[in-house]
Amino acid sequence: MFQTRQFSKLCCLVWILAIVAGCDQHAGSSDNTVTINPNVTTNKPVEKDPQPGLDKSPMDMAYYPVDYPKLKMSGSVTEPLVARVIYSRPQKNHRTIFGDIIQYGSPWRLGANEASEIEFFRDVVITEKKVQKGRYVIYCIPQPNNWTVILNSDLYTWGLKIDTAKDEYKFTIPVVKTRFPYELFTMEFEKADKGMQLVMEWDSVRANLPITW
Repeated sequence: MFQTRQFSKLCCLVWILAIVAGCDQHAGSSDNTVTINPNVTTNKPVEKDPQPGLDKSPMDMAYYPVDYPKLKMSGSVTEPLVARVIYSRPQKNHRTIFGDIIQYGSPWRLGANEASEIEFFRDVVITEKKVQKGRYVIYCIPQPNNWTVILNSDLYTWGLKIDTAKDEYKFTIPVVKTRFPYELFTMEFEKADKGMQLVMEWDSVRANLPITW
């Protein structure tokens, strides 16, 4: 009887040890083994441009009085709104602009993309010509020493597809050389001795359109 009990205990001990050994082996093989797939590349994928359609000639806007919206929001307006210009700003990008990219004697939209527009919120006078309150396309015909600036009523047009039959006003103004080239085409209003002027600058050329009322 004693031998039978001893034999039973020995069998139980062997069975328990076998179970523990099997568990240890299974744990080691599942938790610590790393499988490498030779077909998977570790190269970082090329990131896509988050703004693939970003315009190289961004649209801008200028007011007279200068910064009129900011003045209005802060309650600092001292004179009424007179004019606003909306245009796109192409870059020089190491190019010769006038006489090359922009041909003398040919119409130029004073910007890029959509036709540039100027809006007057009151009647004004430009080079002794009365201009009625309203919104106009503004473009020019450049020459080496002067520009012919034109206001046209054919609104919401693209590029140089302008109906010249709708030209309303024409002004010839001189151009001067700047001390340094402007990388971005710029149109902005400046206060003058009488009224204001629309200043247009690009490359090494500057033209001022005088405006009074």
